[in-house]
Amino acid sequence: MIKSMLCLGLGAVLAHALSMSAAAAPAAAAPVAAASAAAAPTGATPRLVLIDQDGSGPGGSNQMGMMVLLQAPQVAVLGITIVTGNAWRNDEARHTLRMLELIGRSDVPVALGAVFPLVRTQQETELAAASVGQVGWLGAWGQKNGLLETRAQVALPGPWDEPPLQEGEPHGKPIAEDAPHFLIRQVHAHPHAVTIYAAGPLTNIALALSIDPEFAALTQGIAIMGGSLNPQTDDPEFATSPRHEFNFWFDPEAARITLRAHWPRIDLTTVDVSIKAMFTQAMLDEISKSPNPAARYIAQYSEERYYLWDELAACALLDPNIITKRRDLYMDIDLSHGPAYGETLTWDAALKPKIALQLVHAQVDVDLLKFTRMFVALMSAPKH
Repeated sequence: MIKSMLCLGLGAVLAHALSMSAAAAPAAAAPVAAASAAAAPTGATPRLVLIDQDGSGPGGSNQMGMMVLLQAPQVAVLGITIVTGNAWRNDEARHTLRMLELIGRSDVPVALGAVFPLVRTQQETELAAASVGQVGWLGAWGQKNGLLETRAQVALPGPWDEPPLQEGEPHGKPIAEDAPHFLIRQVHAHPHAVTIYAAGPLTNIALALSIDPEFAALTQGIAIMGGSLNPQTDDPEFATSPRHEFNFWFDPEAARITLRAHWPRIDLTTVDVSIKAMFTQAMLDEISKSPNPAARYIAQYSEERYYLWDELAACALLDPNIITKRRDLYMDIDLSHGPAYGETLTWDAALKPKIALQLVHAQVDVDLLKFTRMFVALMSAPKH
């Protein structure tokens, strides 16, 4: 696989990122106009979606975000591509395959993507923490009580470890094709008909863009969970670092490549709106009343009561009307290797740099009741 990417002219850094195992001023807020991602009416042709996700599990936002699209009758999920983010890629793939089995959707192919970010490394991040400060979440690189922990301190799993799964081992396996080439092949097979839902670090998307310059333009657009503008919160992870968000921070170079690509449309679910949507015990209690497979999975394995990051991004893709306010901005990523490395940069049209930046529709407020009802209904429904 790596050889094939090198033959396509990709640099050594990008090939390394996909190594496989052998086995700044925001624009004023504006009301949301009608978007292109409206839910299809009954009987309409299903909307084609490719999911790119860091699938940590069991339960949790990564798995439930995917389940929103898997449960939606108006969507046909062409496949799921896995990227290291909240956990290591191989472990995430096992959780995702098992989730698909438990909710009756083993028909959906899973492809392995990038194990490592394009440039950022765990060691350099750990060394920098002493001088630039620690971050609230390190994902696969380990986190405990908001403080940086090394693998030696807490015996964290490495990229090739396969600890036992709480929900049991999957019977299925990932497909042989790697994630970037799978994404490219599907988009070329369905030109101008596929929406990319990207809810983890953007390494797989950046690799696909680097291999195929036509990739972005051949889609209907991309829906991203990522970025942060000015979240109003007492949460220390965001209150003192309002432009920090994990998915962009974990692979800043991939985020820049993705945001600068010529997508027909870029919709962004930001920290600003995500922290307004919490997974509550009342929501779990309501979902748990359902006897259907998705609800049974959530009732058994969703232990977190935390922000519904990826679920909100997926529901907004299905029905943009749950978003009540957005900011239309030109967006980029800070790649200076200092305290702001990986933070979100934004400008309005008058102040943006004279470089090829793309307009991003950044979501900043939500109809919480409408979103909650939608999410609970999808998780309670039978498989389609």
